[in-house]
This record gives sequence, C-alpha cells and structure tokens, in this order.
Amino acid sequence: MNQILTVLAVLFTFPVAAQNPEKFSKEINEEGVALYHSEMTSWNGTDIFIENYKNRENIGGYFSYLDAGIPKCVFFSKNQKVIGTISFPANYNPKDAKIDLEERDFTQKETEYFTIRQNALKRIKNDTIFKVYKDTNLNIVPLIRNKVKKVYILTATSAGNTVIFGNDYLITFDNKDQVKNVEKLHNSMIVQKIHDEKTGHTISGMHSHVIENWQMITPTDICTLMLYQKFTEWKSYMTISKKFVSIWNSNNNLVIMKTENFKGMAENILKNKKDKPEPEKKDK
Repeated sequence: MNQILTVLAVLFTFPVAAQNPEKFSKEINEEGVALYHSEMTSWNGTDIFIENYKNRENIGGYFSYLDAGIPKCVFFSKNQKVIGTISFPANYNPKDAKIDLEERDFTQKETEYFTIRQNALKRIKNDTIFKVYKDTNLNIVPLIRNKVKKVYILTATSAGNTVIFGNDYLITFDNKDQVKNVEKLHNSMIVQKIHDEKTGHTISGMHSHVIENWQMITPTDICTLMLYQKFTEWKSYMTISKKFVSIWNSNNNLVIMKTENFKGMAENILKNKKDKPEPEKKDK
C-alpha cells in the first residue's frame, strides 16, 4: 500500500491532461458528480421530510432532480400526487432547506423523472439480475442529462464503518420511456471498511473491474466516494482493470490511463525512489 501511495502522490503532481488521454474521463466524472448531487439531495431531503410529514402510510416514494439549478427532493403519494418538496441551497445545509408540504400535481419535468423511476422499479421487481444483500437496500436514482434518460441503481447499507461499491446497475430508456437496456456495472458487491481493526483508519482504497464494458471507474464509484468523503477522509481511490487504471482524488480530479502505461510509470517511479540516495545526516 505504501508503494501505491507513493505512485499516487507523484502522479497527481503532473498535469492531468498528460496522464489522461481517455476522452471518457470528463463524462464519467460529470456523471458521477450529477449522481452525487441527486443522492445528497435525497439523503438530506428524506430526513427533513420524514421529520415534518406525519402520514407515513401515504408515502409512495421520492426522487431528486435539479430545477433551474436548485436541488429538489420530491415525495409523492401512492395516488401519484406530490406531497412534499424539499429545496436546498448549493451547500445542502438542512438548516437552509425550504419545506413545502402542499399537495400538487407533478410538473412536466417531474413527470419525466417519475415515469422512468417507476418503470425502473417494475423492472427491478421482475428481473433476476438485481440482487439485494443482507443489511442493504437498492437506491433508485433517475438521471436526465443531455436529453438522455437513465436510472442508476446503487446499493446502500445500514451497517456502520463500511462503504459499499458494486452491486450497482444502469437502466437506459428509449424515447418512449420504456426500458431499452439493463446492465451490471460491477461483477459483485465490494465492502470496504473505513476503520480496520488491524491497521486503524484507512486512508485510501482500491478495487478491480472485470466487466468488459466497465473497465474504467464508474459514475457510481465517484458518487459513492463523494458521498462518504466526510466519513472516510480518503485522499485518493483507485480502480484497476486489464485495460485501464482510474485514479480519483478528494479534490475530484480523475486520472485514467491504460494499465500497461500505469505499470511502466509505477515501476519507473519506484525504481527512481529506490535509487535516489538518502540525504546525509549531519552530526549535531
């Protein structure tokens, strides 16, 4: 791990453009950030709504989206009416949130989010590709960007001291809001401890990608790293596959490079570090 951290430290001193020739890096990062904003809105919005709305049996579900740049978490009833809207400032401070519990119809934009969310939910209930593990649940995250409609499925955990990667899915839709494709983003569920009994508080982490279509870091990985950053305080994280190495840091810089190039660079960095003479110690 110390050798890996040395390589990471050196890599992030170089211009990102020099290490990231892959055209997909910007899009992956932006998609991950968009997912983060949606999930952060839902995290905080759910807490506020549950605290203020007493008729729990009337709740049918929720989703979050950006409305003219304002993060909103919308809760709807079982008869498909909006029963709560929690709006946030850019800092997501719950104290500054605006709470609207007036019942109303969906806006046109909200109808689009609601429709793909519900169609995704139907697919989840009827497709064996989706797995639910002990102490976890699946979060449905609808996302509409650049006129493309998607629903990401992330695994959340009720267990403490853990960060969950994997067991995540992507559902894409056609122009009639019908499911076009369903795919897994990771081959399995990866559980990483924030505090390890043997080594103490972890400072970084990594996992491997084996699915052919998802060799790079996924938007869900980036979303998870950003959501748990305040708990983990990880400075960097890496995903490795046979084709690519992806390196994310806490400033939300993302470097993606071919695995063969990364191995060569890592070997040179470690060799130079090993060959570099230690500074002479002066007698006091």
